[in-house]
Formats: sequence, C-alpha cells, structure tokens
Amino acid sequence: MMPRVIRAILVALVFATPALAQEHHGHQHDASPGPGWAWASSARVYFGANLQERKFTDFYYVESQNWFMAEAGHRVGAGRFMLHTMISLEPVTLRRLGSAQVFQTGETLDDGPLIDHQHPHDFFMAIEARYERPIGERGRVWVSAAPVGAIALGPTPFMHRTSADHNPTAPLAHHNLDSTHVTRSVISGGAAHGAFSLEASIFKGLEPDENRWDLDLGVPDSWSARVAWTKGPWRAQFSGADLTTPDTIEPFVDVVQLTSSLEYAGTVRNRPLAITVAAGRNREFYGNLDAALVEATWRPSPLWVTYVRGEVVEKNILTAGGLHPPGFTHPHIFSTVGALTAGLVREVHDSRAGNFSAGLDFTAHWVDPNLVDSYGEHPFSIHASLRWSWPSQK
Repeated sequence: MMPRVIRAILVALVFATPALAQEHHGHQHDASPGPGWAWASSARVYFGANLQERKFTDFYYVESQNWFMAEAGHRVGAGRFMLHTMISLEPVTLRRLGSAQVFQTGETLDDGPLIDHQHPHDFFMAIEARYERPIGERGRVWVSAAPVGAIALGPTPFMHRTSADHNPTAPLAHHNLDSTHVTRSVISGGAAHGAFSLEASIFKGLEPDENRWDLDLGVPDSWSARVAWTKGPWRAQFSGADLTTPDTIEPFVDVVQLTSSLEYAGTVRNRPLAITVAAGRNREFYGNLDAALVEATWRPSPLWVTYVRGEVVEKNILTAGGLHPPGFTHPHIFSTVGALTAGLVREVHDSRAGNFSAGLDFTAHWVDPNLVDSYGEHPFSIHASLRWSWPSQK
C-alpha cells in the first residue's frame, strides 16, 4: 500500500505545471491571478558520499537528502485559496540514524538522543491549506491550517534558503533556528502592510517521533509569533515561541525559543549573491543554548557556484538523554562547538528536465575543551554529491 501511495504522490509532483510563485517560506503569493486552478511543483535530490573523520569513530556513507513539493491555488472571492504539500523520501534514503554529522543533535532513536547525526525528515513535511486576501492597496491578511507544516518562527528553513542553496547539510544551529518547519497541528494567521508583516501560530510543541510515516496529530499546546520586514532582496525577522515539552527525552521541560535573522538574495556586479545572518536562543530550565550562523552562496559564473557557512552553537552533548520523573534534575554540561564549511559546485546540465550539478565541500570543526577527549582536536567532514533540482532555478 505505501509504495502505491508514494508513486501516486511522486507522479502528481513531477507532472504538475510550474505556474505559482515559489516563495514557500513566506507564502507571499499574488492573490490576483485569474479563475481556475494554478499549479506549481519543485523537487531537489542530493545523492553522494558523506565522510566524517573524528577521534575513535569515523563515518562513511552513501546517502540521499531530498524533498518534493507541490502547490495549487484558486481564486475565491476577493482572495485566493491555496494548498501546499511537501514530502521527503529520507525515511528510506537515509539510515534510521540519519545523516552522519559531527556535533549535530536533535530528536531521538530508540528513545535515546541522536548525537552526531541529522535525523531523517518525515515523509510528510507539509500538508497545508491557506486562504489569503488583499486589504486595500498595500495590505493583506491570511489564515492557514496544517496537520503538519511550518509555524511562525525563525528564518527561512535551510532547505529553502537561497544562501544555503547547493549545500546538502543541515546547520548545527538547526534546532536553535528553523527545525519547526515540520510541526504538528498548526493553525496560523497573519497580516501585512507594505513591507511589514505580523503572524502567529498555535501548534503541538512535541517534536516528531521516530515513526517517519505518520502525522503525530495532537491538541495544540504551544504558540509562536513573528514580525518581519521584506523589501526587494532583503528580509529581516524577529520571532519567539513557547514550546511545551518539545523533547521526549526531557519530558517535563518547556523551551522558549527566540530567533532573529537578516537575509539578502540579490546580485552584486550582476552575479547572484545570497547571504543570511541569524542568531537563536533556546531558554531551557537548565540554562540558555545560543547559536549564531553566517552563510552565503555566490555564483561567480554561469557554471560555477560557491558556498560557505560558519556557525557557533552551544549544545548539550555530554549529558544528553536520560528519562526521569518530574522534579528530578541532573547536571547538564554544555559545550560550545563550531563549524566552517566551504563548497564548490559545477553545473553539469540544465534543461527542461531540471538542473544537474556536482559539488564538493569541506568542513572544519572547532571543539570545546570538554569534548577533546571524545572527538579529538581536529575533526573534519567531506561531502561529494550530485544534485538534481527541478524546475531549473537559473
């Protein structure tokens, strides 16, 4: 049954006609198109080798990160009704542990914390219905409901950020900035006037479980809000959320998450350049976990793309995990780690079938002194990958 469902969804995604704008993170769609349904779809698939070198344990895997997305829009009255869906085949193209990544944390496997791995994304990453209508000449309002989808929190998710384009790896700061792009039982609403927008969400705060095929629905128990400014190639946002027991291995600990970011996606000397600067803080019972990220993607020529990412993140690696009853506490030892990535991509073929490219990147890590015994002083990572992106984004 499941393979038949997957095939049906993939067929719908691949043959949908590109017609809508592809601004998924902000849902800034034009509500003025004519009658009838308009369709859009996109896909991205990385396939490559992942080498992680560290003290005691090295990792080498062949794997695939991927997502497939489709949208439909129809004029309803003075506004527009939209449907959005996004799936990933990572439950079968990645190991149960996910993608090996030095210092990465977040979610669980067999009721234990995932460490040094980026978890596979769920098969259903987004299922959303949205209605939006203009108010006056410069305003608009919207409301949406999603069994699974993004909440009003954080910068553009890394897989949609232009500054992270061609980079197959999730940031170490993912769970401080944008991991809530896959959240359950989401109801959102917002309003915008000119360049400014304000939106809020209620949702289920618990992170997705280890079953990558279900929806984990539940009663909303958390909330978030975001104020943003968007003008031309610039987008700035500040957001916050009160997350009710998001972590299954800390079942009695709520988290307040605060994020701010500035994104630029434009050109410099007629060559595409995208930059993101972001910071996030998770306020927890045991202390604050901070993260800072700077990343950029630049296309110096039609065939070559370069990207960089630098980040510094506080993580609980040494004392993560351990279920315990309410009121019981144990020491939490935080570690400050860092990563600097540089990558180079060569486009191989660009046609109506999509864009094909090959890339290579190298990541050097900064190790907290309290982790040197476990990781060594100079762990590093190398990725070599092929990428298919559809439709062509040139």
